[in-house]
Amino acid sequence: MTRTSFKKRSPEPRRVSLLLADDHPLFRKGLRDAIEGIGRYEILGEAKDGEAALTLIEQLKPRIALLDIDMPKMTGLQVAREVIRRRIETDLIILTMHEDREIFEMAMQIGVMGYILKDSAVEDILQCIETILAGKTYVSPTLTHHLMVKQGKSAQGLEAKLGLSNLTATERKILSLVAQSRSTKQIAEELFISPKT
Repeated sequence: MTRTSFKKRSPEPRRVSLLLADDHPLFRKGLRDAIEGIGRYEILGEAKDGEAALTLIEQLKPRIALLDIDMPKMTGLQVAREVIRRRIETDLIILTMHEDREIFEMAMQIGVMGYILKDSAVEDILQCIETILAGKTYVSPTLTHHLMVKQGKSAQGLEAKLGLSNLTATERKILSLVAQSRSTKQIAEELFISPKT
């Protein structure tokens, strides 16, 4: 008689609970289908406006809520502010079409963990979710690039206004060191030039 060995089954990994809030049913359906197709995530509910989103977040307490920034009744930012004020332990992702720096900064000040453009690939949205699960903040790479380019353009405009665009690399370095309150001797040592130059 042979002995049969029974291995103890490892428990199913717990699926990550999500909530979707967007006033466009087609967007919600597309996102739901893409996310649920992975198998790692469970969509606990959907909301078509901000008030419904807040109610569902409070009742269902999903691990992460994906909030459209422009919803009827309450915006995604208003929902996020209220979730954080009520100390509901749900991390928040803002989905937006806006590449506006002020809105982005407002979202970060409120305490959202993810900020992603709605036209991002599903892979980016999944990467955002996974980054948040690892305890880090995620910003859409497209948006990061856009904000950096915008910042660069405004910095270039300021340089031109101040007449700094004609400075050589060495002159820029000296100006930077002067701004750091370095002495003439320290600047000379750093640039390997005579203090009398």
